[in-house]
Amino acid sequence: MTHATCDTTPPAETALTKTRWTPVAVMALAMLMVTLELSLSSVTLPAIGADLDVGTSATQWVLLAYALPTAALAIPAGRWTDRVDLRAVFLFSVPAIGLTSILAAAAPNLPVLLAARVLQGVAGALAVAVYLPVVAAVVRPEQRGRAMGYIATIMPIGSMGGSSLGGFVADAYGWRPVMLMKIPVLIVVIWLGARYIPSTGGGLTRPDRSLVGDGLVLGGSVTALLVAFDRIEAQQPIVAALFGFSAAALALWWTRLRSARPVIGLLRRRAIGLPVLSLLLTGTFVGLSYFLLPFYVADVLHGSAAMTGLAMVFFIGAVALCSPLSGQLADRLPGRFLGAAGLLLVIGGLLSMLTLGPGAGLLDIGWRLALIGVGQALFGTPVNASILAAAPPDLVGTSGGVGNTFRTLGFTIGPAIAALAYGLAGGGAPGFRTGIATLALLQAAGLVALLGSGGAPQRGAGNGALSRDGAAEWRRPTPAGR
Repeated sequence: MTHATCDTTPPAETALTKTRWTPVAVMALAMLMVTLELSLSSVTLPAIGADLDVGTSATQWVLLAYALPTAALAIPAGRWTDRVDLRAVFLFSVPAIGLTSILAAAAPNLPVLLAARVLQGVAGALAVAVYLPVVAAVVRPEQRGRAMGYIATIMPIGSMGGSSLGGFVADAYGWRPVMLMKIPVLIVVIWLGARYIPSTGGGLTRPDRSLVGDGLVLGGSVTALLVAFDRIEAQQPIVAALFGFSAAALALWWTRLRSARPVIGLLRRRAIGLPVLSLLLTGTFVGLSYFLLPFYVADVLHGSAAMTGLAMVFFIGAVALCSPLSGQLADRLPGRFLGAAGLLLVIGGLLSMLTLGPGAGLLDIGWRLALIGVGQALFGTPVNASILAAAPPDLVGTSGGVGNTFRTLGFTIGPAIAALAYGLAGGGAPGFRTGIATLALLQAAGLVALLGSGGAPQRGAGNGALSRDGAAEWRRPTPAGR
């Protein structure tokens, strides 16, 4: 294997002599732009409802319209990035985020706004799909955990600051300027990406029919699943069951497609499938911040939404402060054990919520959220790094797409599960404790899955790789062990 001297060498075949940190910083900013789409939009929902004269339930689709394509297209987008030029995908998706933001800001009514949000979600899915392949292309294997830790640090800090600034802008000038706030940063990110994101050759080819088919079938399955959970929360069990059945049927149909074989092959690898399952199960923890905590503060503590927002600063701050350390540890320690330690802290933080009393204050909630934040920081980076280490070189983008899909599903169904547990227990303090116990059990299941994943195979150690043409088979290692 020769040393990399040309940008057009595919990342899977490049022997890096030195990590290039500038592309990592560019990807961190790009990922921040994607996450801001949710945090900025969430603070504008009341203003959108008032301006467009729609109810609260309708405005929730402003968030869902973005989340759906982000989750549904993660796997097809990841497969596409394995075949095309990384820089070309970056320079297509990031400007598309800006253009669709302008379209959203100019939307005259809710249907046009929702259409713009769907397009934003498509652009976001493509931008996120570039993340792991770029890290694999520019970062030496022994430093990838550190790189992911840096990206995980910038995202929560930027998202927190963006949400605060977005709330101020929405109060002063309305929701439309909030949609345009990120445009100046996007221009800088595009310029930096054109200079520093590596070109891997192949251009920007049109997605083939199998990728389009994957997107349609997976999109239908994910949409049906999320609507099913939404109907459960709305106490419509028959409708929820019908959508749940549709989601399962579409998912089963997808598994029969030839194009699904490499993805299924990845999931059958214990070093990838079980960490991905852990991402799904543990992603449900957001049910605490998105549902249980706001209702507990309002109904039991009789506090304000501002109190909930201030309490979440403890969580976000803990994630931001501990992510760099997590990245450095991920380069030195087995990912499953470091991630397991993080999940133990998350479980401990959740269970400590059971001891909250009716007189709990900001600090009582804050230190518990900080403990959960530390655990999440120790969990996320090493697990993602271990998935990257276990991924076959020509399926890095696909592996990232699989992880993104399952993690997004966890984030989406978590609040619905928490709401269901809360409602079944009658709400109030009993509902809060039931919801907390349910989320803790899901975290424990994620811990078991992660511990069962085994060590991630090291590249170049003769582990073989999945074939890229759709056949889920192992290639025989070369005599040199490559």
